[in-house]
Amino acid sequence: MKDAPIRVAVIGGGCAAMTTAFELSRPEHHGRYQVTVYQMGWRLGGKGASGRGPAGRIEEHGLHLWLGFYENAFRLMRECYEELGRDPRRCPISNWREAFKPDPQVAVVDRARTGHWKPWLACFPPGAGEPGDGLIDNNPFSVRGYLVRSAQLLVELLRSVAKAARHNRDAQGQSTTPRYGRRDHDAAARTHHPAPHHSAQSAPHAPRSAPIALAIGGVFEAVDRLVKYGQLATVAAVLEASELLIQLLSALDPTHESLAMRLVDTLAAAARSQMDLLVEEDDELRLLWQVADVVLAAMRGSLFCGLAFHPEGFDAINHYDYRQWLGMHGASQRSLQSGFVRGIYDLVFAFDKGDHRRPSLAAGVALRGAMRMFMTYRGALFWKMTAGMGDVVFAPLYELLKRRGVKFEFFHRLKDVSVADSEIRGQPPLVDALHFDVQATIVGDADYQPLVDYGGLPCWPSSPDYQQLVNGAQLLQEGVRLESCHETRTAGSTTLRVGDDFDLVVLGVSVGVLPYVSGQLMARNERWRNMVTRATTVATQAFQLWMREDMQQLGWSGGPVSLSGFVTPFDTWADMSDLIGSEAWHRAPRSLAYFCSVLPDRDEMPPSIAEDIQQTNIVRHNVEYFLDHHIGDIWPHATQRDGTFRYQILVDPQRQSDSSEQAAPEAAAAALDSQYWTANTDPSARYVLSAPGTIRYRISPLELICDNLTIAGDWTESGLDSGCVESAVMSGLLAAHAISEHPPLHHIIGYDHP
Repeated sequence: MKDAPIRVAVIGGGCAAMTTAFELSRPEHHGRYQVTVYQMGWRLGGKGASGRGPAGRIEEHGLHLWLGFYENAFRLMRECYEELGRDPRRCPISNWREAFKPDPQVAVVDRARTGHWKPWLACFPPGAGEPGDGLIDNNPFSVRGYLVRSAQLLVELLRSVAKAARHNRDAQGQSTTPRYGRRDHDAAARTHHPAPHHSAQSAPHAPRSAPIALAIGGVFEAVDRLVKYGQLATVAAVLEASELLIQLLSALDPTHESLAMRLVDTLAAAARSQMDLLVEEDDELRLLWQVADVVLAAMRGSLFCGLAFHPEGFDAINHYDYRQWLGMHGASQRSLQSGFVRGIYDLVFAFDKGDHRRPSLAAGVALRGAMRMFMTYRGALFWKMTAGMGDVVFAPLYELLKRRGVKFEFFHRLKDVSVADSEIRGQPPLVDALHFDVQATIVGDADYQPLVDYGGLPCWPSSPDYQQLVNGAQLLQEGVRLESCHETRTAGSTTLRVGDDFDLVVLGVSVGVLPYVSGQLMARNERWRNMVTRATTVATQAFQLWMREDMQQLGWSGGPVSLSGFVTPFDTWADMSDLIGSEAWHRAPRSLAYFCSVLPDRDEMPPSIAEDIQQTNIVRHNVEYFLDHHIGDIWPHATQRDGTFRYQILVDPQRQSDSSEQAAPEAAAAALDSQYWTANTDPSARYVLSAPGTIRYRISPLELICDNLTIAGDWTESGLDSGCVESAVMSGLLAAHAISEHPPLHHIIGYDHP
């Protein structure tokens, strides 16, 4: 007799929850798990949800970019598209290569010597292979491997500074012999790229051959002589010592950590002495040196803290803030305030309570993430989606899961998780009931059909299809907020009972929701209580502009770019003009720009719908202020003579006129109101920070808090522990393993926790 399937209730529809549902519904399980997803509102995606608004325009919660080291996330999507098997004759995005495209060009903004903001552009060379390709080694990431790659990058950075400085001096007619000498002239003339040296058939940490061919014993002897007697008096000597460091780190063992640190100290002192003089009068060289200075500090700190052989690895330094830790190990204040470092904080919204004066990023999480980001990317540093994240990621996942038999219950907002004592003394308690608010019911008790079609592409709309809902017209008229945790208006309620309706629970809601739905767990379990109370989240803000002039007409000549490190209230911008072709405009705009940043909390207002509305109004004000005071620094032709923004270039989807006449004040306001902006303040929409001192309180999906409960989300102990798609997917894989022992832990790329 065939065993009855195990009923799994998956609460939430973000990346982690969908990954768990994907793994548990694999055909290899032969229907062992009967999965039902319970989702607030009408769409999947969580913080990655997007929708289609007027003119079929894509409206996102913020700027969503994938990084080239997202091995697990790309593998998920590649498998999804392959199994889904969309017909390319009918659907414009039928495989993963049509869904994602390389985005190698990035920029940070910094103050030039003149005091003006200046963007620094970098085009990262392609990394070998593609993200999601198979790796021969099961889990080829290690601290030592990252250190070797850091030393390789350091050589490239120092060589680039030396070469550019020599060129500048030659152009000015100055002799380079006293500073460089013949050997350095040859070294500086060589060109290398700091691209990842790995492929589908090699481990990312495998070092390349070092330029100085010494036996291992000879390396140690050479390093020992250098740190005892050597004076790195020339740039050539600094470069040669850097290349020697690569060999030393490649053979590093615990007995030689102190020697490696002495070499790094010697190298850092000499490099700072040499490079500070070279870069003082050149803004571009100064930025290169600041990156090298940060790399040196990261290497010294890793060796000083013994991270290569520490049982906790990078996690051993998570009680420090990243900037603080880098400063402790030699990074200059100028480097710590550089656009490069600010860009890292901006990338993960790392500001306590949304205050840029309070940076907050755990050093170990930051160091691991930076190493993975810059040292192990494949294909490109960034990858952009060719439509909205909802269209590219969550629509195909939904279609495939439905085909596999996964059930979806939309308009179910979790109200409470009820916990009972286990029947077996000494065992973890049991989730015995799940209580939901039913936000809306479906006409005819049918399944809700959530997707709409744009040019053959299934997409999520920005609002629900009210015609499918009982009393839909009334819900629309009353403005019921179906994606708010604070909405009290409902169509009813329902309770699921263990044994009757479910056997196991995957709690995949955001950590910001847990204080409202897990009161019993917080009261009974100290581990759970500490995780919930110690977790920190931040509100974010974003806006999008559709314009009738292209970027070159606006004054940006750097090509399509993703830029960070800019000013408040919006520090990050990406040119997303390529998405216009996937929208449904009658007369297409010429450019599309996405902006985002943190949104400061207002302590005087408790979380509520009223506060959400007020914060949305604040974002509208922030957008106008930013456009009128700062946009000219990156788009100099987008402003009028008085410096304010030319609002007449904005394209209203309801009035797609080509008129370029000067806009009156009221017309300017209407033009801005036609664009899209959002305040992500709801507990389910707030970004989860990796704040110093909080990571150790995270709970792994593998840990049993309740006998029939596992958790999934970027807020769990995932092995990456940061607010990103990859961390969420890794958590979802761990949750699936906790239930089914599949996938094997060594198949989760980059997971290095015991």
